[in-house]
Amino acid sequence: MDEPIATDEALASKPRNQMALVVERVENLVFDELEPGHELPSEGALAQDLGVSRLTVREGMRQLSARGLIEVHNGRRPIVASPNGKGIGDFFRNAIRRDPRALLDLLEVRQALEVHIALLAARNTSRSSITAMQAAIEDMRSGIEDPDAFNEADVHFHELLAAATGNQMLTTLIEELSDSQRSSRVQSLVGHTKLGRQLDEVLQQHTAILECVERRDESGAAAAMRRHLRSTGKDLIAALR
Repeated sequence: MDEPIATDEALASKPRNQMALVVERVENLVFDELEPGHELPSEGALAQDLGVSRLTVREGMRQLSARGLIEVHNGRRPIVASPNGKGIGDFFRNAIRRDPRALLDLLEVRQALEVHIALLAARNTSRSSITAMQAAIEDMRSGIEDPDAFNEADVHFHELLAAATGNQMLTTLIEELSDSQRSSRVQSLVGHTKLGRQLDEVLQQHTAILECVERRDESGAAAAMRRHLRSTGKDLIAALR
């Protein structure tokens, strides 16, 4: 009996199936067998174990590195990466670079996250977290005449507030949004100036959030954050007109 002839579709799917095999195997190692910082098997060992080419293994590693699951360094075996939100940060950076009006969409994301973050921070904060946030407020005050320094301290305050919740996922999300938030603050400052407002107002808004967190006033902290983000929205709309 004649052997069946492989179709073009079957031939094309073979490399994809091999790649999926590599990705699945390494995902199992990352999530089920190894800890962050541990080395993965070499390309050669994986290729031999899975019956695929080293080139296929290498391409699979590139995909996993792009997803933030592993770290690849020349001349060394890949290692398991610590949990991170690499893809999230890239998505928001790219979206805003393509269309600055996406900053308004980002603001809605922030409203969904940061109002709840303020509430959780008031519930779970520690003395060391409060001290760190107080220092960030002082950095904002010191940078009132230097917009770049002011914005950097502003971003840091929001990162510290997220860390004060004790929720690592929320902390990672806010950290990954930090680059996009820097872009947002540049535009927000433009709008703030257009509206004839002073940075003292922004400083007061952050101070109000922190005071509620210090008092462990959960609803007050959420309301203060909501007011701050509404004010930011007005600035962004003015800047983007």
